[in-house]
Amino acid sequence: MAKRDGTKVVSVGGVKVGGGNPVVVQSMTDTDTADIEKTVKQVKLLADAGSELVRVTVNNDAAAKAVPEVSKRLVDLGCNVPIIGDFHFIGHRLLHDNPETAKTLAKFRINPGNVGRGSRRDDNFSTFIEIARDLGKPVRIGVNAGSLDPEVLVAKMDANSRSADPKSGEEVELEALIESAVSSCEAAVNLGLPENQIIVSCKVSRLPQMVEAYRQLADLMDFPLHLGLTEAGMSTKGVVATTSALSVLLYEGIGDTIRSSLTPEVGGDRAKEVRLCQEILQALGLRSFRPAVTACPGCGRTTSTFFRELAQDIQGYLDDNMSEWRSRYPGSEELKVAVMGCVVNGPGESRAANIGISLPGSGESPRAPVFVDGERKTFLQGTKIAEEFIAMVDDYVDNRWGAKQPVEIGPAGD
Repeated sequence: MAKRDGTKVVSVGGVKVGGGNPVVVQSMTDTDTADIEKTVKQVKLLADAGSELVRVTVNNDAAAKAVPEVSKRLVDLGCNVPIIGDFHFIGHRLLHDNPETAKTLAKFRINPGNVGRGSRRDDNFSTFIEIARDLGKPVRIGVNAGSLDPEVLVAKMDANSRSADPKSGEEVELEALIESAVSSCEAAVNLGLPENQIIVSCKVSRLPQMVEAYRQLADLMDFPLHLGLTEAGMSTKGVVATTSALSVLLYEGIGDTIRSSLTPEVGGDRAKEVRLCQEILQALGLRSFRPAVTACPGCGRTTSTFFRELAQDIQGYLDDNMSEWRSRYPGSEELKVAVMGCVVNGPGESRAANIGISLPGSGESPRAPVFVDGERKTFLQGTKIAEEFIAMVDDYVDNRWGAKQPVEIGPAGD
């Protein structure tokens, strides 16, 4: 799974995107940006969950004027996550009329499909790009199927209708998406925006079309690519669709920054989209964010629920301690723990983990072997297996990733 070679490196508020750097996780708020208190709270929620870039809507003057105060309050809270401005329709005017906001934002997002029509489109696009150029701000040129430039699409459709071998509507739309992205990047470069300040996305809601769009873009350009399946949906459908789309491309080495556009339940946890991105990257072996617990699904050999309860307790314990461990035990996010329920796969999976326990299944000896770095170290049994195993996990983390205390040497003669 090799990363795409030769992509430009774009710095977004100090976060490096592209050029073989680790794939960056980003997210977006769903608050009214003009509501400063709610926006600050949600940005911090997303950043604390691990979002390395956070995008906010800048859709009117009130939202634009709120951005500097949002940024200031976040800094006061010790949250220095780069903030991206999401602009549609009047972004050129909002940036021109709110110079402090333009300076504050770490990156601008422009959708070339809704900046106007004809000469007005060109003027608005130019104004937007020139402001970014003069401030040294990177720009994501984000093409969306749902808001594709109608002039490009209509021209493609007309030409296709006259063809002796017409293509399907979806194929024509794909061509229009690619053309819009490529021509917009060329226009931005011609306006003086440096190539190392451009990131590109091409989002659609249909997985096969989205995957093909990014494959073509990866062949046509060396700008970093932002991956996302737009309008992924709710619940399991959204998770499955997003995971499928992003995983296919990431496995092929395509993609430099990602977002999962989940539709959250009313009152649901917005940070779920961040954790999904992390889980995808970790499952593919591209990055590690938190210790992983391997647990079997259970079967007729594991009629007891104890191994499931222990797996849940272990994962909760690791999650609760990870914020402290990141600073105290650098590297501990790579910890692999196995909690298995019977003798069939239990010993093998436990040996493959850093530390693992194979609990007895139905009819098996009531002793649980514990393996550390592939070697069986001890057996646990009785009513305190959970507490004893957690203590062993603690000891393992401390011994492997604990900082060595320097030896103090006093003056000669002490």
